[in-house]
Amino acid sequence: MNRSITGAVLLLGAALTAACDDHSAQSGILAATAGSPAQVTQSFSMPVRATVTTAATGCDNSPGPYITIEGGLSLGGLGTRMTFTNNAKGTHTFSDDAHVDITVVPAGESITIPKQPVLGGVGGNPFIWLKLEDGNGNAVSDEIFLGRCVQGLTNTSGAEFSSLARALATISVADCENSPGPYITLDGDLYVAAGLDAKFIFQNNDNPVDGPHEAHADAVVKVSLVPPGHDVRFNKQPSQGGVGGNPWIWFQFLDGAGAGIASQTLLGRCVQLAQS
Repeated sequence: MNRSITGAVLLLGAALTAACDDHSAQSGILAATAGSPAQVTQSFSMPVRATVTTAATGCDNSPGPYITIEGGLSLGGLGTRMTFTNNAKGTHTFSDDAHVDITVVPAGESITIPKQPVLGGVGGNPFIWLKLEDGNGNAVSDEIFLGRCVQGLTNTSGAEFSSLARALATISVADCENSPGPYITLDGDLYVAAGLDAKFIFQNNDNPVDGPHEAHADAVVKVSLVPPGHDVRFNKQPSQGGVGGNPWIWFQFLDGAGAGIASQTLLGRCVQLAQS
Protein backbone atom coordinates (compact mmCIF):
# COMPACT_ATOMS: atom_id res chain seq x y z
CA MET A 1 0.00 0.00 0.00
CA ASN A 2 1.49 3.31 -1.10
CA ARG A 3 0.76 5.97 1.52
CA SER A 4 2.99 8.72 0.08
CA ILE A 5 1.21 11.90 -0.86
CA THR A 6 0.71 11.77 -4.63
CA GLY A 7 -1.43 13.38 -7.28
CA ALA A 8 -4.81 11.99 -8.22
CA VAL A 9 -4.71 8.86 -10.35
CA LEU A 10 -7.50 8.01 -12.73
CA LEU A 11 -8.32 4.30 -12.75
CA LEU A 12 -10.66 3.37 -15.55
CA GLY A 13 -10.69 -0.42 -15.58
CA ALA A 14 -8.25 -3.04 -16.75
CA ALA A 15 -8.11 -1.78 -20.35
CA LEU A 16 -7.99 1.87 -21.37
CA THR A 17 -8.67 3.46 -24.74
CA ALA A 18 -8.28 7.01 -25.96
CA ALA A 19 -11.40 9.16 -26.07
CA CYS A 20 -12.86 9.87 -29.46
CA ASP A 21 -11.86 13.48 -29.82
CA ASP A 22 -9.04 15.36 -31.52
CA HIS A 23 -7.94 16.85 -28.20
CA SER A 24 -7.49 13.49 -26.46
CA ALA A 25 -3.75 13.07 -27.15
CA GLN A 26 -2.86 16.43 -25.59
CA SER A 27 -5.22 16.23 -22.63
CA GLY A 28 -4.78 12.61 -21.51
CA ILE A 29 -8.49 11.84 -21.74
CA LEU A 30 -9.25 8.18 -21.05
CA ALA A 31 -12.40 6.18 -21.71
CA ALA A 32 -13.58 3.26 -19.60
CA THR A 33 -14.23 -0.11 -21.14
CA ALA A 34 -17.72 -1.56 -20.97
CA GLY A 35 -18.84 -2.59 -17.50
CA SER A 36 -16.11 -0.65 -15.73
CA PRO A 37 -17.14 2.58 -13.91
CA ALA A 38 -14.60 5.35 -13.51
CA GLN A 39 -12.55 5.34 -10.32
CA VAL A 40 -10.40 8.11 -8.89
CA THR A 41 -8.04 7.69 -5.95
CA GLN A 42 -6.15 10.40 -4.06
CA SER A 43 -3.59 10.21 -1.26
CA PHE A 44 -3.30 13.26 0.98
CA SER A 45 -2.75 14.49 4.53
CA MET A 46 -5.92 14.77 6.63
CA PRO A 47 -6.19 16.80 9.86
CA VAL A 48 -7.30 14.72 12.85
CA ARG A 49 -8.22 15.72 16.40
CA ALA A 50 -8.04 13.25 19.28
CA THR A 51 -9.95 13.81 22.53
CA VAL A 52 -9.74 11.49 25.53
CA THR A 53 -11.22 11.60 29.02
CA THR A 54 -9.55 9.75 31.88
CA ALA A 55 -10.57 8.95 35.45
CA ALA A 56 -8.80 7.00 38.22
CA THR A 57 -9.94 5.03 41.26
CA GLY A 58 -8.47 2.33 43.52
CA CYS A 59 -5.25 4.23 44.08
CA ASP A 60 -3.88 1.84 46.69
CA ASN A 61 -4.49 -1.27 44.60
CA SER A 62 -1.68 -3.58 43.67
CA PRO A 63 -0.10 -3.52 41.12
CA GLY A 64 -1.60 -0.09 40.54
CA PRO A 65 -4.69 2.17 40.26
CA TYR A 66 -7.75 1.45 38.13
CA ILE A 67 -8.03 3.96 35.27
CA THR A 68 -10.71 4.32 32.60
CA ILE A 69 -10.30 6.15 29.30
CA GLU A 70 -12.76 7.05 26.52
CA GLY A 71 -13.04 9.61 23.72
CA GLY A 72 -12.85 9.86 19.95
CA LEU A 73 -10.95 10.75 16.79
CA SER A 74 -12.48 13.60 14.81
CA LEU A 75 -11.69 13.64 11.06
CA GLY A 76 -11.14 16.70 8.89
CA GLY A 77 -13.84 15.83 6.37
CA LEU A 78 -13.93 15.00 2.65
CA GLY A 79 -15.91 16.36 -0.28
CA THR A 80 -16.09 15.94 -4.05
CA ARG A 81 -16.64 18.31 -6.96
CA MET A 82 -17.94 17.50 -10.43
CA THR A 83 -17.24 20.18 -13.04
CA PHE A 84 -18.86 20.23 -16.48
CA THR A 85 -17.18 21.97 -19.44
CA ASN A 86 -17.71 22.26 -23.18
CA ASN A 87 -14.13 21.32 -24.07
CA ALA A 88 -11.41 18.99 -22.84
CA LYS A 89 -9.10 21.78 -21.68
CA GLY A 90 -11.68 23.18 -19.28
CA THR A 91 -11.05 26.78 -20.39
CA HIS A 92 -14.63 27.81 -19.69
CA THR A 93 -17.88 26.31 -18.47
CA PHE A 94 -21.36 26.26 -19.90
CA SER A 95 -22.75 28.35 -17.05
CA ASP A 96 -21.93 29.76 -13.63
CA ASP A 97 -23.55 26.68 -12.06
CA ALA A 98 -21.58 24.07 -13.98
CA HIS A 99 -20.20 22.25 -10.96
CA VAL A 100 -21.75 20.17 -8.20
CA ASP A 101 -20.17 19.75 -4.74
CA ILE A 102 -21.03 16.85 -2.42
CA THR A 103 -19.85 16.29 1.15
CA VAL A 104 -19.16 12.56 1.48
CA VAL A 105 -17.51 12.59 4.94
CA PRO A 106 -18.62 15.57 7.07
CA ALA A 107 -15.93 17.53 8.91
CA GLY A 108 -15.92 16.33 12.50
CA GLU A 109 -16.92 12.75 11.60
CA SER A 110 -15.91 10.85 14.72
CA ILE A 111 -14.42 7.45 15.42
CA THR A 112 -15.68 6.68 18.93
CA ILE A 113 -13.41 5.26 21.62
CA PRO A 114 -15.58 3.29 24.08
CA LYS A 115 -14.77 3.45 27.77
CA GLN A 116 -12.16 0.86 28.67
CA PRO A 117 -10.06 0.02 31.73
CA VAL A 118 -6.32 0.55 32.22
CA LEU A 119 -4.52 -1.12 35.13
CA GLY A 120 -1.69 1.02 36.47
CA GLY A 121 1.75 -0.48 36.88
CA VAL A 122 2.67 0.79 40.37
CA GLY A 123 0.86 1.10 43.67
CA GLY A 124 1.22 3.66 46.43
CA ASN A 125 -0.87 6.53 44.98
CA PRO A 126 1.45 7.44 42.05
CA PHE A 127 1.73 10.60 39.98
CA ILE A 128 0.40 9.99 36.48
CA TRP A 129 1.18 11.44 33.05
CA LEU A 130 -0.49 10.74 29.70
CA LYS A 131 1.03 10.78 26.21
CA LEU A 132 -0.94 10.21 22.98
CA GLU A 133 0.54 8.42 19.96
CA ASP A 134 -0.75 7.89 16.42
CA GLY A 135 -1.00 4.10 16.54
CA ASN A 136 2.37 3.74 14.80
CA GLY A 137 4.55 4.80 17.75
CA ASN A 138 4.75 8.49 16.82
CA ALA A 139 3.92 10.95 19.61
CA VAL A 140 1.11 13.43 18.81
CA SER A 141 1.15 15.12 22.22
CA ASP A 142 3.63 15.99 24.94
CA GLU A 143 3.54 14.15 28.24
CA ILE A 144 0.45 15.62 29.94
CA PHE A 145 0.55 15.74 33.72
CA LEU A 146 -2.79 14.42 35.01
CA GLY A 147 -2.03 14.65 38.73
CA ARG A 148 -1.80 12.23 41.61
CA CYS A 149 -4.08 9.21 41.66
CA VAL A 150 -5.87 10.16 44.88
CA GLN A 151 -7.03 13.43 43.27
CA GLY A 152 -9.40 11.45 41.04
CA LEU A 153 -7.73 12.39 37.76
CA THR A 154 -10.90 13.20 35.84
CA ASN A 155 -9.26 14.94 32.91
CA THR A 156 -10.00 15.67 29.26
CA SER A 157 -6.98 15.94 26.98
CA GLY A 158 -6.65 16.50 23.25
CA ALA A 159 -4.19 16.61 20.40
CA GLU A 160 -4.35 17.81 16.80
CA PHE A 161 -2.20 16.10 14.16
CA SER A 162 -2.17 15.00 10.52
CA SER A 163 -2.68 11.50 9.19
CA LEU A 164 -1.93 10.08 5.79
CA ALA A 165 -5.24 9.26 4.12
CA ARG A 166 -6.45 7.84 0.85
CA ALA A 167 -9.80 8.47 -0.80
CA LEU A 168 -11.36 6.30 -3.51
CA ALA A 169 -14.45 7.30 -5.50
CA THR A 170 -16.35 5.15 -8.01
CA ILE A 171 -18.39 7.21 -10.47
CA SER A 172 -21.25 6.09 -12.74
CA VAL A 173 -22.88 8.32 -15.39
CA ALA A 174 -26.20 8.05 -17.26
CA ASP A 175 -28.77 10.14 -19.18
CA CYS A 176 -26.29 12.54 -20.80
CA GLU A 177 -28.93 14.45 -22.79
CA ASN A 178 -31.06 15.28 -19.75
CA SER A 179 -31.64 18.85 -18.64
CA PRO A 180 -30.12 20.37 -16.55
CA GLY A 181 -27.50 17.66 -16.97
CA PRO A 182 -26.46 14.00 -16.70
CA TYR A 183 -27.36 11.79 -13.78
CA ILE A 184 -24.25 10.80 -11.81
CA THR A 185 -23.82 8.57 -8.79
CA LEU A 186 -20.69 8.04 -6.73
CA ASP A 187 -19.66 5.98 -3.77
CA GLY A 188 -16.33 5.13 -2.24
CA ASP A 189 -14.07 4.81 0.73
CA LEU A 190 -11.83 6.98 2.92
CA TYR A 191 -8.85 5.19 4.47
CA VAL A 192 -7.17 6.92 7.43
CA ALA A 193 -3.72 5.52 8.21
CA ALA A 194 -3.33 6.79 11.78
CA GLY A 195 -4.83 5.24 14.87
CA LEU A 196 -4.58 6.33 18.50
CA ASP A 197 -2.70 4.92 21.48
CA ALA A 198 -2.63 6.23 25.04
CA LYS A 199 0.55 5.79 27.04
CA PHE A 200 0.20 6.19 30.84
CA ILE A 201 3.39 6.98 32.74
CA PHE A 202 3.53 6.29 36.49
CA GLN A 203 6.04 7.79 38.90
CA ASN A 204 6.22 7.74 42.67
CA ASN A 205 8.19 11.01 42.71
CA ASP A 206 6.53 14.29 41.68
CA ASN A 207 7.99 16.22 38.74
CA PRO A 208 4.95 17.84 37.09
CA VAL A 209 6.91 20.44 35.09
CA ASP A 210 9.25 18.27 33.02
CA GLY A 211 7.51 14.93 33.55
CA PRO A 212 9.16 11.65 34.45
CA HIS A 213 10.88 11.31 31.03
CA GLU A 214 9.30 7.96 30.23
CA ALA A 215 12.62 6.03 30.20
CA HIS A 216 13.06 6.77 33.93
CA ALA A 217 9.45 6.17 34.95
CA ASP A 218 8.54 3.57 37.53
CA ALA A 219 6.04 2.03 35.06
CA VAL A 220 4.60 2.70 31.58
CA VAL A 221 1.31 1.21 30.34
CA LYS A 222 0.29 1.52 26.68
CA VAL A 223 -3.31 1.11 25.54
CA SER A 224 -4.50 0.82 21.93
CA LEU A 225 -7.62 2.98 21.54
CA VAL A 226 -8.08 3.05 17.73
CA PRO A 227 -6.04 0.59 15.62
CA PRO A 228 -4.16 2.20 12.72
CA GLY A 229 -5.78 1.88 9.31
CA HIS A 230 -9.46 2.85 9.59
CA ASP A 231 -11.94 2.76 6.68
CA VAL A 232 -14.86 5.18 6.44
CA ARG A 233 -17.28 4.06 3.73
CA PHE A 234 -19.48 6.62 1.96
CA ASN A 235 -22.54 5.10 0.33
CA LYS A 236 -23.82 5.71 -3.20
CA GLN A 237 -25.38 9.13 -3.59
CA PRO A 238 -26.78 11.01 -6.60
CA SER A 239 -25.47 14.18 -8.23
CA GLN A 240 -27.47 15.88 -10.97
CA GLY A 241 -25.14 17.48 -13.51
CA GLY A 242 -25.34 21.22 -14.08
CA VAL A 243 -25.48 21.25 -17.89
CA GLY A 244 -26.86 19.15 -20.73
CA GLY A 245 -25.47 18.57 -24.19
CA ASN A 246 -22.95 15.75 -23.53
CA PRO A 247 -20.38 17.75 -21.51
CA TRP A 248 -16.84 16.86 -20.53
CA ILE A 249 -16.81 15.82 -16.85
CA TRP A 250 -14.02 16.59 -14.38
CA PHE A 251 -13.63 15.25 -10.84
CA GLN A 252 -11.86 16.66 -7.77
CA PHE A 253 -11.60 15.72 -4.10
CA LEU A 254 -12.13 18.56 -1.59
CA ASP A 255 -11.02 18.92 2.01
CA GLY A 256 -13.41 19.60 4.87
CA ALA A 257 -13.28 23.36 4.20
CA GLY A 258 -14.20 22.94 0.52
CA ALA A 259 -10.72 23.57 -0.92
CA GLY A 260 -9.33 21.32 -3.63
CA ILE A 261 -6.92 18.65 -2.38
CA ALA A 262 -5.30 18.35 -5.82
CA SER A 263 -5.96 19.41 -9.40
CA GLN A 264 -9.11 18.28 -11.19
CA THR A 265 -9.02 14.94 -13.00
CA LEU A 266 -10.67 14.62 -16.41
CA LEU A 267 -12.99 11.60 -16.46
CA GLY A 268 -14.07 11.97 -20.08
CA ARG A 269 -17.09 12.93 -22.10
CA CYS A 270 -20.50 12.06 -20.73
CA VAL A 271 -21.54 9.60 -23.47
CA GLN A 272 -18.25 7.72 -23.15
CA LEU A 273 -18.66 7.38 -19.38
CA ALA A 274 -22.34 6.40 -19.73
CA GLN A 275 -21.33 3.42 -21.87
CA SER A 276 -18.95 2.13 -19.18
